[in-house]
Amino acid sequence: MSTHTAKSWKIGHATVTRIEELHGPGFRGEELFADWDPAVLKEHGGWMVPDFYQLSTHQVMMSVHSWLIRTPHHTILVDACCGNHKHRPESPHFHQLNSPYLERLSCAGVKPEDVDYVLCTHLHVDHVGWNTRLLDGCWVPTFPNAKYVFSLEELNFWDPARNPHLPQESRDVFTDSVLPVLEANQAQVVSMTDRLSDALLIEPTPGHSPGHVMLRLISGQEEGVFIGDVMHHPIQIYRPEWNSRFCMDPVQAIKSRKQVLNHCAETNAVMFPAHFGAPHAGRISRNGSAFFFDY
Repeated sequence: MSTHTAKSWKIGHATVTRIEELHGPGFRGEELFADWDPAVLKEHGGWMVPDFYQLSTHQVMMSVHSWLIRTPHHTILVDACCGNHKHRPESPHFHQLNSPYLERLSCAGVKPEDVDYVLCTHLHVDHVGWNTRLLDGCWVPTFPNAKYVFSLEELNFWDPARNPHLPQESRDVFTDSVLPVLEANQAQVVSMTDRLSDALLIEPTPGHSPGHVMLRLISGQEEGVFIGDVMHHPIQIYRPEWNSRFCMDPVQAIKSRKQVLNHCAETNAVMFPAHFGAPHAGRISRNGSAFFFDY
């Protein structure tokens, strides 16, 4: 059993808990951001080092985690990380993992059978892996009682039957981590704008991928916003025009990023990204056109 301790936040009557799969130094700054300028460390190094940037190797600190939401009525998992035993030779950090992810979920008080919804902000390799697990040589849904929420735009784009020009890894991801959910009739397909309940609102944030969505949790007078890959690193709060190397529509990605930052600043919502290093979440404030991160 892992000794990893999960961190939780309160949003009104709901609890949000981070379920870690991976955490540590990842890409070098210039590898992740085409616009990376080392001079940014002179301005922001005081808060970036060491939690968000490893100075000795010039690598940004990255995390792969799910957000577990427990409301009085539902248990929701936002994004399902990379998964174990997945064949990902093109992504060595994600290839044939054997992580204690489900043990960490159990330490947070939740069994796979307890999950009501799995919301996939998008269908990239590091967001859908735990949708399925290997059982007797077959990929089966990890969360047997859950509805898996996919945006229709994402499904259509990443389905090899509809898009035969996808790279091999994307085809493999769909085949082992999405298709078994569809075949088990556990998918709930939305058109980028929908709601799971009065407290759980799905809204479009395309750009990083064609059908990327975010989830808003509204409980009492408080709000949490689960933004997936709208941002990969908190430097993008200060440089919202910086896209990651993985953003498929750069112009739209910047538009969605600024939309999310404006929303969080105006509502004082806690922003829960998918890849920020510790402490992983925080609030956004604004001074004129500039944004600031309060973590």
